[in-house]
Amino acid sequence: MSKLVIIRGNSGSGKTTAAKALQHKLGRNIMLISQDVVRRDMLNVKDGIDTLALPLLKELLTYGKNNCEIVVLEGILNSTWYHALFEFAMELFDNSICAYYYNLPFEETLLRHQTKSNKDDFGENDMKKWWNENDLINIIPEKMISIDMSLIDTVEMIYKDVMK
Repeated sequence: MSKLVIIRGNSGSGKTTAAKALQHKLGRNIMLISQDVVRRDMLNVKDGIDTLALPLLKELLTYGKNNCEIVVLEGILNSTWYHALFEFAMELFDNSICAYYYNLPFEETLLRHQTKSNKDDFGENDMKKWWNENDLINIIPEKMISIDMSLIDTVEMIYKDVMK
């Protein structure tokens, strides 16, 4: 039975880094779906209500459910804009969902952003516009990833939950 891992949070939190490390730790047949890759790289569409990325994200979740042991979905994934995706995920994966939310202060996301290879693509003003405090899904319980958790701590926590 396939499982879904959702890793969410504001820009610069560390979602992509954690998702890639988790995929590596879990091994083969682990599908990683990155919201940014789908929305920006594959489709070149804006984010927001009824984004054109939504149908493709649903298709990718379906493919992952049918063909992979574990699907890791990561991104900002605004809880309001992607509510239909979360409902779809609940129908598809039932109780086999582990969800996590990076609950970090804005200042910490700015610091983490400075360590990224795309740090010059956008800056503090953009990140302020995108900031969404405590954007919890509510229909899927999410564990909090806090500022005091290292990448290793985060990946280990998720790994243990997924392997239960």
